Amino acid sequence: MQSHEISFPVTIQAVDRIEITVLMDNYVDMLLPGTDVVTRPVLRKGEEISTDTVVAEHGLSMLVKTSRGGEHHTILLDTGHTKEGVLHNVKLLGTDIKGIEAIVLSHAHMDHTGGLYPILDELATPIPLVVHPEAFRTERFLKFPDGRVDRFPNTLVREDLTKRDVQILESRRPVSLARDTVVVTGQIERATVFEKGFPIARMVQEGEVVPDPISDDQSLVVHLKDKGLVIISGCAHSGIVNTVLYSRKITGVEPIHAILGGFHLTGPLFEPIIGDTIAAVKEMEPRVLVPMHCTGWSAMRRFADAFPGSFVLNSVGSKFLLC
Repeated sequence: MQSHEISFPVTIQAVDRIEITVLMDNYVDMLLPGTDVVTRPVLRKGEEISTDTVVAEHGLSMLVKTSRGGEHHTILLDTGHTKEGVLHNVKLLGTDIKGIEAIVLSHAHMDHTGGLYPILDELATPIPLVVHPEAFRTERFLKFPDGRVDRFPNTLVREDLTKRDVQILESRRPVSLARDTVVVTGQIERATVFEKGFPIARMVQEGEVVPDPISDDQSLVVHLKDKGLVIISGCAHSGIVNTVLYSRKITGVEPIHAILGGFHLTGPLFEPIIGDTIAAVKEMEPRVLVPMHCTGWSAMRRFADAFPGSFVLNSVGSKFLLC
């Protein structure tokens, strides 16, 4: 269990409204119905269906807007996998990204950072980029039991960001953004016994190959007034339960209203802990539960069965309104 010398709780202002637009995810279904929580994109003019559509890829990106009184703030979490995907969807959805106040990277894997530079080039002025210091670590890869190696491309280069006058904000500790309405968790404590990170992740450290704890994993936390915390994760490599527990710890807020994002429960390495994860999330009693991206079909199906009143199936272009 990691220990941080942080004064808790961190400053977080309760907001009246949260709007989360999914700019990229692994799935797209233009026929999904809306609910009182989510609206789906309509790609047509009058009666004419568009000849283009939003695209999905193995990646994640969400535009998070908060409203408190007369103040409105916009944060971008992650930038998808490819250089084209998020910007294509932004254009088709008619989403305004010019007002983004900061970009937060949940971690440095390519499916969360791949679209960063083209997005930065679209913005009129340099904005803060919030990252964990370990996000700049290179030589990271997956070592499979059969000996196969998949190396992560280096999509986050400090020199490239400096050339664009990006304000790099590196922190292991929680960071408050948007007039204290959004908190970036920073490095997440790992307290549960069943969430053990990514067992096959490796990195090179001082010339030696060692396990990669993916310490740069972090999430967003927003406090919805009178309802509780809204946790927005990228991949939750620290474990989605650990992420929620740490969010409670750093904010001092216990009720959980919504959990959205990647839970990283896909594949044989993680499917054995789906049951433990569901049991722990049940104790948190979220009113809205939206697994995305790396959660995996098996886990999503089981979450849907376990949370019939709160589970929402995500799709690219979905807009979640929490108020």
